[in-house]
Amino acid sequence: MKIGIVGAGIAGLSCAETLQAAGHAVMVFDKGRGAGGRMATRRAESPSGDVAFDHGAQYFTARDQHFAATVTGWEATGVVARWPSAGDDAWVGTPGMNAVVKAMAQPLAVHWNSRVDALRRFDGSWFLDSVADDPFDAVIVATPAEQAAPLLVAHDPAMAAMAQACPSAPCWTAMVAFDEPIAIAEDIIRDAGIIGWAARNSAKPGRSGTEAWVIQATADWSRDHLEDDASSVVDALLSALAAEATQALPAPVVRIGHRWRYARAKATQHGALWNDAMRIGAVGDWLLAPRIESAWLSGRMLADRILSAGR
Repeated sequence: MKIGIVGAGIAGLSCAETLQAAGHAVMVFDKGRGAGGRMATRRAESPSGDVAFDHGAQYFTARDQHFAATVTGWEATGVVARWPSAGDDAWVGTPGMNAVVKAMAQPLAVHWNSRVDALRRFDGSWFLDSVADDPFDAVIVATPAEQAAPLLVAHDPAMAAMAQACPSAPCWTAMVAFDEPIAIAEDIIRDAGIIGWAARNSAKPGRSGTEAWVIQATADWSRDHLEDDASSVVDALLSALAAEATQALPAPVVRIGHRWRYARAKATQHGALWNDAMRIGAVGDWLLAPRIESAWLSGRMLADRILSAGR
């Protein structure tokens, strides 16, 4: 089949690579400018040089044997490394979290800057409005649940309802860099006031240089301040970080705020969704569990289901 996939995150790419390996012609479309999504890495200039921040997912685990085997392959090619500070089973992409998505996307036909406005079915074929004129035999939606529901509702209302029942928690994130190390001994801070998670990004494997921190607010605080301006959010998160330091923080040389509206999915146990009669499906961590591993598994589950159906 010729299959169109909306969303080039871990779930969409996992599904795409399995289907392509089985002989299907797969095209992936993503609204982003490049690989990353919730595994994004932001780069910025500072007086002491470029600095990078993993401002989405901080690490991932590999507990499923199939995913663990894939991660072992990534490790062999230098795409990932263990991060003991976050736990014995914690992994990060190297030199940034987006290295994993870049590696998965490389052998696939992925179209960036391609926002799919709607799915349209005509004469037994699928059309992806605004990004492609050619028809597809099947279409798969691999986006957060809030973005999946509007694409699905006209074609499979039950599938759309499942997506609507899985709202994601938001997360405000501050990215700050300093021209000297700050007085916090540990590389990770968890559950400290309005901070849900903070990490010395520059201490992760494969990173170096400028002292860089990612500070992520709790879901409740992020929800209460969702429409605040980024500067005031960074001020609040910097104050919370300063409360964890034994000395006053120097003035940051980089300060960036990023609002994740759909950060952590409220997951179901469906795994993946597929309407064989219509040849439309959905994948994502919201169908399994809010983890990178679960997104990968969801994509693989749907691909296996399509292949086992003789498609």
